[in-house]
Amino acid sequence: MCGRFLLTAPVEAVQRLFGFPELPNLTARYNVAPGQAVAAMRLEADRQRHFVWLRWGLVPSWSRPDRPVTPLINARAETVAEKPSFRAAFRARRCVVFADGFYEWRQDGNRQPYCVRLADGGPFAFAALWEEAFPGPSGAAEGPGDGTVGTCALITTNANARMARVHHRMPVILSAESLGRWLDPASRPEELLALLRPLPEEAVTLTPVSKRVNSVENDDAGLLDEERLPEAPSQLKLF
Repeated sequence: MCGRFLLTAPVEAVQRLFGFPELPNLTARYNVAPGQAVAAMRLEADRQRHFVWLRWGLVPSWSRPDRPVTPLINARAETVAEKPSFRAAFRARRCVVFADGFYEWRQDGNRQPYCVRLADGGPFAFAALWEEAFPGPSGAAEGPGDGTVGTCALITTNANARMARVHHRMPVILSAESLGRWLDPASRPEELLALLRPLPEEAVTLTPVSKRVNSVENDDAGLLDEERLPEAPSQLKLF
């Protein structure tokens, strides 16, 4: 799964790379968590790319205000086209969420966090889905004046070989070419599903970072300080 990420690139760099006309006020975020507003992009009615704020945690289209559901932060690539919570959004409400790294925790007793970034360190786009939903908690990303909020989920897939050292899943990161096809309403389901694959292992770096990232209260550059891991004992030390 993907449960935390960061976006620290200057807004001009993100705008130039992804081609939306808006110039939002993006402050560096080092520990974006579920339930918070995230920087996203989708095709609007004018068939152009536009920047939007969404709340991370998708509320399905069939939900009702008198029967609240737990927001869904991730959707599995293998079932996204059929699962009732996601299939309508997969057909008609696809978007991307901007980041320049994400965190994952080694699944052992130590729970060491790692930061995963592109090899060039630049920003990228997660494949995501969005839905309109009823008003959420204070601070949620508000919709265009209609009392609703946009909510989203990131799509995950099997990890590549490098990422699998830490976790068996990873978010889908789209290339510049595949991003256009992902947003295109004319793309067929089989074309879209073909995009939901892991990046090659050489495309990402994996760095152990501060365990301060475990608390959502911490959101500063110090979270990226490389953690010095204990060395594995040598054969000489074992005997």
